[in-house]
Amino acid sequence: MLRQLLHRGLKTCFYRLGFFIGNHPVFFASAPVLLAILFGASFSRYRVEDNMEYLFAPRHSLAKIERTLVNSLFPVNQSKHLLYSDLQSPGPYGRVVITAPGSGRGRGGGGNLLDPQHTRLILQLHSSVTRIQVPVLGFNYSFAHMCILKDNKMCVLDDIVHVLEELRAAWTQNRTGIVINYPNTYLKDGREVFIGHQLGGVTLQNKDRVKSARAMQITYYLQTRNSLNDLVAEKWESTFCETIESFQKSNKELKLYPFTSSSLKEDFQKSSHVSEWYLVTSLLVVWILAMLCCSMQDCVRSKPWLGLLGLVTMALATLTSAGIINLMGGKYNSTFLGIPFIILGHGLYGMFEMLSSWRETMEDQHVKERIATVYADTMLPITLTTAMYMVTFGIGASPFTNIEAVKEFCVNTCISVLFNYLYLMAFYGSNLVFTGYLENNYQHSIFCRKVPKPDDLQGKPAWYRFIMMSKFNEEATAPGDTSTYENHFLLWFLKQYYCDWITNTYVKPFVVLFYLVYISFALMGYLQVSEGLDLNNVVATESRTVSYRTVQQRYFSSYSPVIGFYIYEPIEYWNASVQEDLLEITEGFVRISWFETYLNYLKKLNVTTAVSRNYFLETLRNSFLKTPQYTQFLDDIILVRKPNSELELVASRMYLVAKTAENTREEIYDLLETLRKLSLTYKVKFMIFNPSFIYMDRYASSVGAPLQNSCISALFVLFFTAFLVANSLVNVWLILTVASVEFGVIGFMTLWEVELDCISVLCLIYGINYTIDNCAPFISTFVLGKDLTRTKWVKNALELHGVAILQSNFCYMVGIIPLTSVPSNLICTLFRCLFLIALFTFLHCFAILPVILTFVPPSKKRAERKSPNNLEEIECMEMVDLDGTRVVDHITSV
Repeated sequence: MLRQLLHRGLKTCFYRLGFFIGNHPVFFASAPVLLAILFGASFSRYRVEDNMEYLFAPRHSLAKIERTLVNSLFPVNQSKHLLYSDLQSPGPYGRVVITAPGSGRGRGGGGNLLDPQHTRLILQLHSSVTRIQVPVLGFNYSFAHMCILKDNKMCVLDDIVHVLEELRAAWTQNRTGIVINYPNTYLKDGREVFIGHQLGGVTLQNKDRVKSARAMQITYYLQTRNSLNDLVAEKWESTFCETIESFQKSNKELKLYPFTSSSLKEDFQKSSHVSEWYLVTSLLVVWILAMLCCSMQDCVRSKPWLGLLGLVTMALATLTSAGIINLMGGKYNSTFLGIPFIILGHGLYGMFEMLSSWRETMEDQHVKERIATVYADTMLPITLTTAMYMVTFGIGASPFTNIEAVKEFCVNTCISVLFNYLYLMAFYGSNLVFTGYLENNYQHSIFCRKVPKPDDLQGKPAWYRFIMMSKFNEEATAPGDTSTYENHFLLWFLKQYYCDWITNTYVKPFVVLFYLVYISFALMGYLQVSEGLDLNNVVATESRTVSYRTVQQRYFSSYSPVIGFYIYEPIEYWNASVQEDLLEITEGFVRISWFETYLNYLKKLNVTTAVSRNYFLETLRNSFLKTPQYTQFLDDIILVRKPNSELELVASRMYLVAKTAENTREEIYDLLETLRKLSLTYKVKFMIFNPSFIYMDRYASSVGAPLQNSCISALFVLFFTAFLVANSLVNVWLILTVASVEFGVIGFMTLWEVELDCISVLCLIYGINYTIDNCAPFISTFVLGKDLTRTKWVKNALELHGVAILQSNFCYMVGIIPLTSVPSNLICTLFRCLFLIALFTFLHCFAILPVILTFVPPSKKRAERKSPNNLEEIECMEMVDLDGTRVVDHITSV
């Protein structure tokens, strides 16, 4: 009883609201427009968020804590060149990958970059880069100004440049060349360096000697100490890319792939620029389809302008929410490109459902009563689905979300959906009132002029009679009759053909078989889901980031990124057992280690490595670190002298590189977790760090958390509202339908090469609401129906809501097809997920649910019950004589 009372009370409230809007349509039509202009004006000064770490790296991760500790122990002196100066904080830099023509056709093709011709060209390129001049504030900043050592000498930026210079010197002196070992080699000054990240596609002879290399990577680091240096560095990076591209045009013997520290954020925002016209095209397609779907052959009852005004409603809501977010200090980023399509999916069904409900009202009623009836019938389910949007995306906007891009997207979506709901109720409803007055006044739905009477159309041309065609021109309608709308093509098709076909006994087995195939493929994809963040998936396709990362993955995937191994507390390095522990931990890695080099140094002195504390530290400080070939390790050791004049080694660091198969995220993440577990079990207290760990650490759990929390919140809401809705079976069927659609989307998007990243997770959260939005009215009509068979109520539900479902899904799916041409991986992911959501929701509404509901219990048949006053329903057939006089009422059934 409580459910029925609450249901009737809400419908009464919406009825009165609709009547009130019918009394004041001008106010409710103009208020949203004024609000959109007021708030939207501030959006002209929007700001862009381009900090990729802030957007996509988990906010709370151990890697960020480790970075803070590492920077406190070993602050990066960016005015000095270190072997791996991008190990902690990359700062501004320019990087170029060089390949020979033909080397892009796989690992087996391409020329040798270490031959004299290619070496000469690479050194010419290096010289061109070092001569770059950047004019800022009337002063030309050279590369030397940006890279000065304390002794006023320009730093050598990459060890591979030393190797090339030694090769050129050897050829100039008619020597056969130098020996280059791989991955560690020795320079002329005796230093041991790791070149596994500088040479790629290497062919070896005698196991460790380089015979040829098909790819090479050179990096140029800049120093930044103030805002002026930041400005110079930004312009230098832009000039660097232009220099590389200019050199490429004049030297076809090499293939160059430039990349800078700002390339990623530029290519991320490039998605917005390359998709502008495609988004406009998409909206135009939806606009045309919406106008066609709102049209009928009857020129009076056709309402094409409502299709346009529906899209205007969504545009006003989006503009208003964007202005509010901008006033609140929010910043724009390219992930927001998905918000208009969420608003589109939310608004299209509400628009078509309100129009469908209008066509079910009686034409002899006043417009105010008709609009009140529309609100009573449609606004309750629209309100409930909007509340579900607010709950699911609200959870995504909560502090539980660990990825800032997801959180900001959810905040904006909540505000946009709220205003879309309010504007749909106010602006679109008031325009429905205006078109209702046009219909009541017998005016043309497009030209708004009075439709001529049948007698006046007789002498008109055929095209004019076609434009002015209306059923009132042929015959009058009886009071309370709504059959004039049944000639709508989609409604006629559903009633005459589709409802009988989909519920046919011979069709049902094929639908069940189709559903089993659907579940099978979805399960196959679900078992292959990969979680993680590939930054290539959020940038434009034709960009430096994609080109650079693709060739880097092809040629430099044999080794992991350089991992910093930090011992952050004093240990007994001179103790034999500690030495064994350190060597055991780092075993299997390619190492650039002061510790191992120092032990070898002691062995060369014929000194056992297990020596006294004072000898170990004094020799390290006064002999080893002062040898020119070992001075590179000065920044890797923190030696302090105690008040008692004793030396103490407070902390130290080493560099580790792991041999990998494909250098995939899964491999690196597994390596990270393995080393962290070792740090907890070994006596030596150490930590590891690489900047890429910030994106990987806890990303899988962080990106899945919003979807998991949204699903739990949706289940929570559906469970507790089961006690408030008219029948709890509605919520049960909704839960099963949402689970089926989401399972299918996850499986098929994996088969369609879409990973579970923040973009696809946001789409899956939207999929929960989109499914509820479309399926809730259909399921509710079926469940609440009584006294007829399940098949009959499936047909009734399809006839009542099928047109709106078909129109909204058709407009949505066709409307997003232009997105397939956008050269952006972000938009590609967005399209694939949204298309699968719309397609599977449509299939569930029009095929799977209509079949399953016809044979799944409980049955709708009820025992015959007499009414309280013991009356019987009698069906009569009137017999008429030949002369037209009434003869008898023949009873056909009781």
